[in-house]
Amino acid sequence: MEGLSMMAMLQEFLGCTRMELAVVLVIRRISWHYNGYKLMFKVHENSRYPHYLAILLYVGGQNDITSVELRQEDCKEWIPMRRAYGIVWDMANPPVGSISLRLLVRDSAGLTWVQTDNVIPDYWEPGAVYDSNIQLT
Repeated sequence: MEGLSMMAMLQEFLGCTRMELAVVLVIRRISWHYNGYKLMFKVHENSRYPHYLAILLYVGGQNDITSVELRQEDCKEWIPMRRAYGIVWDMANPPVGSISLRLLVRDSAGLTWVQTDNVIPDYWEPGAVYDSNIQLT
């Protein structure tokens, strides 16, 4: 079904304007559960070692990631990543070496920093998936 005809059908069914319908569709949140898995990181297929790193964060439950920072194994400084879209975070010219990540997580209790050390190895590859030791509920 075409997008516009679907929107017209929903407008008629819900009795609302297009703007109201867009707001209803945007704010609806769906809780995803990745049973048996902890927080997972996937290196996006468009990543190019060592010049561009994009990661996808798979987070279960009602948690939202509001900020992601990374640092090289032997460095003490955290560097913020850019939220490209949705669950994708990226950085041009990331540090070389094993990478640790720190995430600012919003849950029902508020905001909390969660850190995982050396979760992305020295020579990461596009498409690779890394499981962390972090379980978010």
